[in-house]
Amino acid sequence: MAKRDYYEALGVAKNASDDELKKAYRKLAMKHHPDRNPGNKSSEERFKEGKEAYEMLSDPDKRAAYDRFGHAGVDPNVGMGAGGQDAGGFADAFGDIFGDIFGGQARGGARGGRGSNVFRGSDLRYGLEVSLEQAAAGYATEIRVPTWESCSPCGGSGAKPGTKAETCKTCGGQGQVRMQQGFFSIQQTCPSCHGTGKTIANPCVSCDGVGRVRKQKTLEVNIPAGIDDGMRIRSAGNGEPGVNGGPAGDLYVEITLKPHRVFQREGDDLHCEVPLSFARAALGGSIDVPTLNGKASFDLPEGTQTGKTFRLRGKGIKNVRTSLAGDLYCHAVLETPVKLSDKQKELLEAFEASLEEGGDRHSPQSKGWMDKVREFFN
Repeated sequence: MAKRDYYEALGVAKNASDDELKKAYRKLAMKHHPDRNPGNKSSEERFKEGKEAYEMLSDPDKRAAYDRFGHAGVDPNVGMGAGGQDAGGFADAFGDIFGDIFGGQARGGARGGRGSNVFRGSDLRYGLEVSLEQAAAGYATEIRVPTWESCSPCGGSGAKPGTKAETCKTCGGQGQVRMQQGFFSIQQTCPSCHGTGKTIANPCVSCDGVGRVRKQKTLEVNIPAGIDDGMRIRSAGNGEPGVNGGPAGDLYVEITLKPHRVFQREGDDLHCEVPLSFARAALGGSIDVPTLNGKASFDLPEGTQTGKTFRLRGKGIKNVRTSLAGDLYCHAVLETPVKLSDKQKELLEAFEASLEEGGDRHSPQSKGWMDKVREFFN
């Protein structure tokens, strides 16, 4: 049967970029990989077809030869190929794909280098909500995260108790197989044992032949004073354990600040609104405001207008790196009285009349606004 066009097999145009090729192959592989479709011959053939197409088109020399001569240009038996196969392009995309599917523990390639059977464990992410007070002062807490432990029934071998794993017959226990591509020879991960060098005829029912079981572990995390929303705390070696002796991944605790009823945080500074009665704003005087460390006071000047901001130095949050404290900004908000009694209304009307008798000097903002209105209409 004639081979299908490589671009058609990947579902991309002939002028597709390298990123578009890789994206198309990732999508195809995640859908049709045999591990996701056991026993499905159609998916297996589509996966093989896509794999071959990506191997050729991801290599610039081979792609140029294919674009010029078609399949004959990359057929080593024809003698017009672009040289030996470089598995790097495929291995990179293949590793990324299985990083998505299996949490970073790709079969057939370690993060530490090509051709190695040692895999670094995946990093883990843990979201932790903290209050503003906890973020400002710092504290220690415990979290529970998933981990893997060696399976007790099989002792971590993955084989059913009473049996044992056998040396892979395909690779002779090396985990790698060597394939001939024209004049060149390349080494790939063994497709039978997936790089472990062992095959298990009777897998352990407790761990399904993996040799490990999922558990929960408790870790203590120290939240430093001054930490802010979106920051991360790295706990080295507390991610997923490595495979075949590889190093463990890391755990990243991502901080999310809970909304506060009084304060809004901006970096190391805090902001809050301070409601003021009409009389207090007009007369001024000392006023108390809350801080994260108790009360603080400042002098409110006579005739304070709504929106006026007062800065209290050093009443914010200490910086997580420098320990220098930010400031607290208090925003005056004039509160109009409601549900007045008849007596209160009479007093206010009398007061308003007295203001009108005093002329513009009591309401400088109103005078300025009226002047602007007159200029606008004239």
